Amino acid sequence: MPLSSLPSHGSEAMPVGAPIHHAGWDAGDLACGELVLELRLRMRSLNAGQTLRLSALDPGAPADIPAWCRMTRHHLVFIDPVAHLYFIQRP
Repeated sequence: MPLSSLPSHGSEAMPVGAPIHHAGWDAGDLACGELVLELRLRMRSLNAGQTLRLSALDPGAPADIPAWCRMTRHHLVFIDPVAHLYFIQRP
């Protein structure tokens, strides 16, 4: 799935307080193992300081995404649990 090249929120509805993002990825219901492997590749394509908007429906994502960010030193800058959105900044 290609990254979108969005220097802003684009046309999708964003929650109040959501940060500007530079790329977006809808992981759908991709399970944890595949999700974090693909997330790693997608984050590598960003420059330091850029942010990825991730949409992840997997029931484990609310625990897995923050844990992955802590382990990899990426910054989880915003979460919208209702919309299943995570904004992750590359260090």
